[in-house]
This record gives sequence, C-alpha cells and structure tokens, in this order.
Amino acid sequence: MQIRHAGTQDIPGIDRLLSQVLTVHHNGRPDLFRANARKYNDDELKEILEDTTRPIFVADDGAGNILGYAFCVFQQHINDNILTDIKSLYIDDLCVDENCRGQHIGQQLYRYVLDYAKASGCYNVTLNVWACNENARKFYEKCGLVPQKIGMEKIL
Repeated sequence: MQIRHAGTQDIPGIDRLLSQVLTVHHNGRPDLFRANARKYNDDELKEILEDTTRPIFVADDGAGNILGYAFCVFQQHINDNILTDIKSLYIDDLCVDENCRGQHIGQQLYRYVLDYAKASGCYNVTLNVWACNENARKFYEKCGLVPQKIGMEKIL
C-alpha cells in the first residue's frame, strides 16, 4: 500500500468512500444528513484536486484500489483581530473503506498527514468529529488528538 496525492483517476474510489461516510452520518443524524448522498460531486472533486490549498491523500493498494482518503485544507488567519496567524492543516474528512478497517490504514493516513503538515510549516493539525460517530472519535483519541473546541446545539 502507498499513500499519495489523489488524482482524477481516483475519483471513482473516492466517491465510493464518500458514500460510506455519508451513510454513517445519515444513520447517526438523519435529521441533518440526507440518505444516498455524497459530500462532493465529481465536478467539485476535480476542482479540489486542482487546488493546492486543499490536498487530498489516498491510500492505494498498488492496483489502483482506493482503501482510504484524507481531505485536508490549509487554514491561516492573517491579521485577525483575535486569532494568531498560525498555519494549520485541517482534516476535512478521513475515511477508510469499511471492508478494510482494523488494518491500520487510518493510522498510516493520519501519520502521513502529520508529516505533510510538519513539512509544510504548520503549527497544528485540526479536525471536527460528529458526536454521533463514536468510532471515529475513539480512533482520533487513540491517535492522540484532544478536543480543541466543542460545538453544541439545542434542537427546537
């Protein structure tokens, strides 16, 4: 297996995993997430793949099968009134194929993102996890992440 930058040839594999992620979120919060949907359509994926501020990394089994991905976004708040101007790499989405979980692919993707962030001069790596996705939360805690902020809601 190798981890590398994604290309347009990876879109079908990424699409499959995006559907898996949305299913987890829909099952956890059907009031917020639509069934049978994806976070990005293929045109949006092509745009993201061309955007150097939004790198996507894939775990490829060597035969072109995508076993996992990490969507990332560089963030920096230059001259913000309250925030320092540190450079962060935000993990927008990280997924491992449900048929490959438990093989440490997610850990390898995460370590790759950490190394990429360090090499890119980032101060930290951040992400959000939905409270309904307990497996993801446990995975991130096992990787050493700690809460930075907590989103709260009151359903009316």
